[in-house]
Amino acid sequence: MKVISVFAAFVLFGSITAAQETKTNEGIHAACPIMHQSDSDLNHRGEKGMRFSQTVTTHHFLLKPDGGVIQVEVNESSDADQLAYVRMHLYHIAAAFQQGDFDIPMFVHDTIPPGEPEMKALRNQIRYTLEETKIGGRVVIASTNKNAVAAIHQFLIFQIQEHKTGDPLQVP
Repeated sequence: MKVISVFAAFVLFGSITAAQETKTNEGIHAACPIMHQSDSDLNHRGEKGMRFSQTVTTHHFLLKPDGGVIQVEVNESSDADQLAYVRMHLYHIAAAFQQGDFDIPMFVHDTIPPGEPEMKALRNQIRYTLEETKIGGRVVIASTNKNAVAAIHQFLIFQIQEHKTGDPLQVP
């Protein structure tokens, strides 16, 4: 696992985004056996907002006592192109969230996710750390502020329910 500079990743994201525009993607989480494609609008917006194939990746939203984790990994370790796109997305998310920019989740869900206003207001008390995994990466979201942690949990629970990932809805 490797921790990456969010700033450097944010710069890289911009240069790869144009190349990704030509990729054709299909519905969100189709490869995940738990995910059902009942919301085609969510699926379509997820593809456009995340800019990588949802059918060859798996998402998880995990709750932790001090916050939580957004994790995305490719289903096939040999898929280097999608692995790069996943990491670029996670770099972008970490940098954007740290700045209080939640445009992507608002676009994907076509609503303001629960917890987002508080996360935006308390952004200086929340840390967003990107960690690469062998087949993807994760954004670790942490705070020592109890209100920020509660907001992070609301946000992640909403993601779990909307994307039907099957991840636990309680802090372990």
